[in-house]
Amino acid sequence: MRIISGNCKGRKLVNLPGQQIRPTSDRTREAIFNILGQKVKKAKVLDLFAGTGALGIEALSRGAFHATFIDLFCDIIHKNLELCRFKENARVICCDIVKEGMTESLNGKLFDLVFIDPPYGKGHIEVTLEKESFTDLLDDNCIIIAEQSCKENLEIKFPGLDIYRQKKYSKTNIYFIKKT
Repeated sequence: MRIISGNCKGRKLVNLPGQQIRPTSDRTREAIFNILGQKVKKAKVLDLFAGTGALGIEALSRGAFHATFIDLFCDIIHKNLELCRFKENARVICCDIVKEGMTESLNGKLFDLVFIDPPYGKGHIEVTLEKESFTDLLDDNCIIIAEQSCKENLEIKFPGLDIYRQKKYSKTNIYFIKKT
């Protein structure tokens, strides 16, 4: 796994050991960022279920202003931020988003881009989107990029959020969601 473009182009990231981790492929990440284009520049990014931090670090490499990473296990994220020299532009919060919800430390923060890449087949995207405080974190023009298995179908029941674009890459569905 490597950074596709920007200041850290080509830099290899430390990967998580084990078979239960499924980082976003380089090809899928590149496609996501090609669709986002200039929206990444100077963006404030929230990377939920961050894993290795590859999505948020890719955004930083492409000119994002700041990235906040949230995951249950954060050691690899710290290592990758250090490897890419983005510690100053990042914040890492270790918590269980599904059980604990959004942390109070995010209150008052607004994000331009939100990546949601949870373990497949557990319904974590819907649970995250429907959390009461989630939409309070979204700037008016925020784009949410959610990733799940192509065997799943994302249904947003929460008013104020709409899927405006959907792409399939191999065994992965990518949803682009906007605040309405």
